[in-house]
Amino acid sequence: MRRVPTTWLLVLLAACSGALQGAKTLDLYFIDTEGGQATLVVAPSGQVLLIDTGYTGFGGRDTLRIAAAAKDAGVKKIDTLLITHFHDDHVGGVANLLDRFPVATFLDHGPSIETHEYPAPYAAAIAKGQHRVVAAGDKIPIKDLDVTVVAAAGKVIGGKAEPNPNCSGISERQSDDEAGENSQSLAVVIQFGKFRFADLGDLTWNKELALLCPENKIGKIDLYLTTHHGGESPKAIWGMAPRVAIMNNGPSKGGDPAGWKNVMASPSLEGLWQLHFALAGGKETNVPDTFIANVDANDQGRHLKVSALADGSFTVTNPRNKFSKTYAAK
Repeated sequence: MRRVPTTWLLVLLAACSGALQGAKTLDLYFIDTEGGQATLVVAPSGQVLLIDTGYTGFGGRDTLRIAAAAKDAGVKKIDTLLITHFHDDHVGGVANLLDRFPVATFLDHGPSIETHEYPAPYAAAIAKGQHRVVAAGDKIPIKDLDVTVVAAAGKVIGGKAEPNPNCSGISERQSDDEAGENSQSLAVVIQFGKFRFADLGDLTWNKELALLCPENKIGKIDLYLTTHHGGESPKAIWGMAPRVAIMNNGPSKGGDPAGWKNVMASPSLEGLWQLHFALAGGKETNVPDTFIANVDANDQGRHLKVSALADGSFTVTNPRNKFSKTYAAK
């Protein structure tokens, strides 16, 4: 057997180490808006997608928190702003955002179904950049990523898909919510290599069923941002087989015990992380503090970060306590 010179081995090991350190990641920042949404997506290419802006008011609180996450990410501009729907906890912060960041392109599902127009601050915002109304099945162009709109304006993607075995016994519900903006949510699946992340906005019970039953039109995912900030969803979400869920709840909004239990019961789930300790849940329906970004109502607005590699592995980090957990590729 021929021996490999030690110097060659050292060179090879150094090269492998450098390749690993230089591997590009998809970075996701789940920002605390006290029960609203703002998710900063930084592609390996450096392009930036922001999903929702959080609330207005509170001294520009939510924009300041977006700015803090952006600073950590080295982000100084927003290439694309995607608004899932026109409720204040998702679009309210747009004017404050534009005071701090330039935004090149605005995406939405069309005017609010509740008012039949765009909110005035958002209408003023889209006049300053490119604007596009997207529909289910559309692609959002971001280099290195495959971003698919799976629902928008009350419609969901079509096509054949695998049957979802978790649909048995689930039926539609009668609710005023089904006629409002939540049902119109612009929902996306973001894919980087083998890694897949689903953000369904505030899709209602019936719209989730339309996406997931009797066939799962989304497919399997790695990371799931809980719908309705951790409100109740049908067990049909189990069909997506999420490995990890992020709950973007506030201390007194979202994180409902029924919704929490349903997510935790997903057979595929390896971990649940929360933006807040949910006061209504008590210790019984909250994860251990290690996995919570903000453990009481008097918080500092900490975010959660996810870094994903193209092989499907990803790491979740809680900056509050610097705790990280890596989920290996499958």
